[in-house]
Amino acid sequence: MVHPNTGGVQVPEGFEAATIACRADEGFVSWLAGAGGSVAMTTYQAGKVALVGWDGRQITLLMRHFDKPLGLAVEGNRLALATRNDVVIFANAPLLAPDYLEHQPGRYDALFLPRVSFHTGDLHTHDVVFHHGGVIIVNTKFSCLARLSWDYTFEPIWKPAFISDIVPEDRCHLNGVAVGEGTLKYATAHAATDTPEGWREHRHSGGVVIDISSGEVVLSGLSMPHSPRWYAGRLWVLNSGTGDLLVWTPGASRAEVVCRLPGYLRGLCFVGPYALVGLSKIREKYLFGGLPVEQTFDSLVCGVFVVDLRTGTVVGRFEFTSGCTELYDVQFLPGICRPMILNLEKAASREAFTLPECSFWIRKSAAENPGMSGGGTPSQGVLGFSEAWSWKETTSQG
Repeated sequence: MVHPNTGGVQVPEGFEAATIACRADEGFVSWLAGAGGSVAMTTYQAGKVALVGWDGRQITLLMRHFDKPLGLAVEGNRLALATRNDVVIFANAPLLAPDYLEHQPGRYDALFLPRVSFHTGDLHTHDVVFHHGGVIIVNTKFSCLARLSWDYTFEPIWKPAFISDIVPEDRCHLNGVAVGEGTLKYATAHAATDTPEGWREHRHSGGVVIDISSGEVVLSGLSMPHSPRWYAGRLWVLNSGTGDLLVWTPGASRAEVVCRLPGYLRGLCFVGPYALVGLSKIREKYLFGGLPVEQTFDSLVCGVFVVDLRTGTVVGRFEFTSGCTELYDVQFLPGICRPMILNLEKAASREAFTLPECSFWIRKSAAENPGMSGGGTPSQGVLGFSEAWSWKETTSQG
């Protein structure tokens, strides 16, 4: 299905045509066609994870529902997603992806299945990162970085030096963490305050970047900064309230402006010499009203811009034109062009079985379930299932 307002974007399962529309300019289409991957983004406002891919002819869009999705992290075969009350870890099942849709074999080349869910409660979790075999979260409610735990809601591992206690008061709106060279390097907060929601009074120009190892504030005077990222030996950060992508070299007295974009910025990742930057409109005027970016641009955009870091110019734009006004995170999925992700509401997440060397679809047969094609040889009792089920095995060639 292609929605009439999508600018040629092919929109498969999960798209709400009545409420969400998008478009991509020629620059974005050309860039994605040659990038060798796809783009994942989160929108807590619309409650979706969006996957933008390339099918060899045109851009595709998948929208999958999650409860308040925020931080997103990618490491190898795995994907971590922060939601309102949980952090969910997904693993790609590439052997099963081509048969996800039995009537359209080969439509997908990746299938992210939920594997582990940590029930954290509402920590206002923002960024999440993979680190030394585990997952670290930015615990905004408790103003700390925390490790996910098998035994506790979370295990605090670091807090800013200006935070006197780990209590559920969102004292500084800690929101972002940068990982580089095997260490947790930098964090962003809206203000260096130590009172309950004290950052709110300083949101326009109180933002800081903190060196995690030393505790030193290395950048200050920022406007609601987000998404610190260590890349190519430098720190990149979004000065959200001004619409600026900044870059800072350790030891320098100030950060440089790479470019200024027409949106409240959140979500940043890198693909070679390009940056993918998430832009949002401003819905909530009590907290976000009056920010400098609103004075700079006549109107703001929700979407992802591709920025050439060599020139600071925008070379491609993907925009949501209705139904989605705010993004939080953006990640690139290398080597994956046609991704699929499942939540626990999808029956297919319980019909997919993966082993180290082979994988299985075990589904209701067409005779028992007319809405689903057979997709395999009837098991005749194999694996203990009756004739009402069918199964299909796929074996790794590696």
